[in-house]
Amino acid sequence: MKGKNVMAARKILLIGGTGTISSAITEKLAKDPAWEVTLFNRGKHGVSVPENVKVIQGDINDEAAAAELLKDSSWDCVGEFVVYRPDQAERDIRLFAGKTKQYIFISTCMAYNTPPSTPFITEGMLQKNEYSVYAKDKIACEQVYLKAFRELNFPITIVRPSHTYSLRSIPFSLESPKGSWPVIKRMLEGKPIIQPGDGSSLWVITLNEDFAKGYTGLVGNPHAIGESVHITTDEVLTWDQMAQTVAEALNVPYKPYYIPTDVIAALAPGVAEGLNGDKRHSVIYDNSRLKKLVPDYCATVTWREGVRRALEVIMADERLRPEDPEFDNWCDTMIEVYDKALAEAKERCTYLK
Repeated sequence: MKGKNVMAARKILLIGGTGTISSAITEKLAKDPAWEVTLFNRGKHGVSVPENVKVIQGDINDEAAAAELLKDSSWDCVGEFVVYRPDQAERDIRLFAGKTKQYIFISTCMAYNTPPSTPFITEGMLQKNEYSVYAKDKIACEQVYLKAFRELNFPITIVRPSHTYSLRSIPFSLESPKGSWPVIKRMLEGKPIIQPGDGSSLWVITLNEDFAKGYTGLVGNPHAIGESVHITTDEVLTWDQMAQTVAEALNVPYKPYYIPTDVIAALAPGVAEGLNGDKRHSVIYDNSRLKKLVPDYCATVTWREGVRRALEVIMADERLRPEDPEFDNWCDTMIEVYDKALAEAKERCTYLK
């Protein structure tokens, strides 16, 4: 139209874009006329993609094929959601150096010194997690990106989420490999659920919709280049409070069964990394750096509201309610074994009775 200077939409490429964290970002950016959104993924996602979002189907792990698909493109921002190892970080630097004005890497708050010396965590604190391979690899990825930032001026922004969930699942401190439904099912059946430790550790859990508010505020933000930034809610709860909220939403009694984390980790090595490397320790993340970069950021969905909404979604979709009788039997066995061990210990330990 004559007389008007209409700015062209900026271009963002999201590698992945359909996962727990990234799907909410895709949806939010798709509603923003300032951005033209393209996804690069294998097309094997189980969620719908907004109609105005372009999709390039390919495997980013096939570097030669990905380079061919992307060779004629440049971007205002590239957001990745599938880099877990330093070799993958190096690959993305080769693919996108000189082709994007910003590159956002999803790291993790598990990267911080574990166990923490204080529950109050800022972005500048020591990174060291000897319990989690996932965290070690994410730390190594950060180091690769920062080296490229220093030596190649690679425009990195590092985002560190804590526990982020979608309305398709309700997280617990200990759950089935198939997700949270087997724990919810135990609650509905009046069975106790296993709570590692005593349930009093403080935790921060963020709905992906709120996470997307912070993330999209960093997209295209020149002040975020070279920064590491938390994106979490400011609501802090204990694991007991969180599970109690689920029980209340289900209108059932809350029946926790407390087992020391070390005992669970010893008997179930498969869950040791997630417990000792993350969920065991109280954490409160400082979001002040994010709020300086994105002044209007505020996580507004409380855990209570998120649980209510998630249960509506889960109860309406059978695919989100996978059965896991093996997990149910494992819980019953763990409780039986620990009950027996406590009874035997009580008989033998007579001092101070």
